[in-house]
Amino acid sequence: MDSGELPIGRRVAQWRARRRMTQQMLADRLGKSKSWVDKVERGVRALDRFSVIQDLAEVLGVDTAALLGRDARPATSTGVEGVDGVWAALACYDLSPAGRGWRPVVPVGELGRRVEHAWLAYQHACYPQLVRLVPDLLGDARSAHAAAGDEVAGLLVRVYRVTASVLVKLGEPDVAWLAADRAVTLAAGDPVWAAVAAVPLGQALRGAGRGRLAMAATVAAAHRIARVVGYDASQEDLSLCGMLWVEAALAAASCGDAHSVAEWIGRAAEVAERVDGGQDRHRSGFGPAAVQVARVAAAVGLGDGGEAVARHEEAVRMDGWRRLSVEHRAAHLVDAARAYLQVGDLLGAGRVLTEADRIAPAEVRLRPLARMVIAEVARGGPVPAGVAHLATAIGLTR
Repeated sequence: MDSGELPIGRRVAQWRARRRMTQQMLADRLGKSKSWVDKVERGVRALDRFSVIQDLAEVLGVDTAALLGRDARPATSTGVEGVDGVWAALACYDLSPAGRGWRPVVPVGELGRRVEHAWLAYQHACYPQLVRLVPDLLGDARSAHAAAGDEVAGLLVRVYRVTASVLVKLGEPDVAWLAADRAVTLAAGDPVWAAVAAVPLGQALRGAGRGRLAMAATVAAAHRIARVVGYDASQEDLSLCGMLWVEAALAAASCGDAHSVAEWIGRAAEVAERVDGGQDRHRSGFGPAAVQVARVAAAVGLGDGGEAVARHEEAVRMDGWRRLSVEHRAAHLVDAARAYLQVGDLLGAGRVLTEADRIAPAEVRLRPLARMVIAEVARGGPVPAGVAHLATAIGLTR
């Protein structure tokens, strides 16, 4: 078998052996456990974060392409145009007095409608369109905030949040962190908006491979919002608190911390029992189905494919499954494909990937994580026609 066709875990093992390193030595240099390295090399734990692959490549003294094989570039590069424009928009500092800059101030009502449109684009996984919208939306929201102050601070926080969220999806956690950090700074004086800002902050840190920092940020924000809103909190604030516990659990899973996963996901489940699925001002999509979906992602992160598959099959039968956004459902199906891969069920992985592509093509074809999953399924042997088509569409086959 050509080394480019080997599973990535086998390639890690080969390079480790060439460098005369034991599993414990590699684990120590990565800040991971020996068990984590062993599971990666045996294919029990998927390497589906590019930042982790980069860390491995650095420790092993090889190029990332050597670990990823000949599919490295097409599998991890989305080719979405416009990300540089988002960079430029985030790096633009308007130091002129409020209302005196070159950009006219957009009325608050119009700005609010545009923010809602951006969130709908995100929830329907229209990522290229959203990336094109973000630079002007950022500029207009900041101009409005400079002119009106606290009246539009919440809108600007939401703009930073949707910007960070789509950048995480597209494999740009460093730029996402910048947007999320801006949101946190802006919202510092308001516990509710600070909690809203902590969600993309946790996602960005987790995407950058900083799971413990992500866990610390989201747990602190969850405790703060729970303390401020109290037991009689509104449905929106309860959902926000529950969403933060979910993010904390996912961060814990990325660190291999099963104890914390159980604790935080348990708290999220308790909050979900009090949420009726009505108003969702913070666009959380939170509820029992969202918690079950999070259990799947956490189990995959911990390398427990069997648990994840069982949870997935329960999730798609729940009443709230269809009420999750298109983006949320498609992202879950990608996680389910990872779970099926962990248990060696290529047909199951192909089936859910094809379903995800049917409902949200951009989630599957543009998200680096999903592209890497497609590559792993395509390398595993005969695959369903839908996956073969996907592999061809994203450039994994010649």
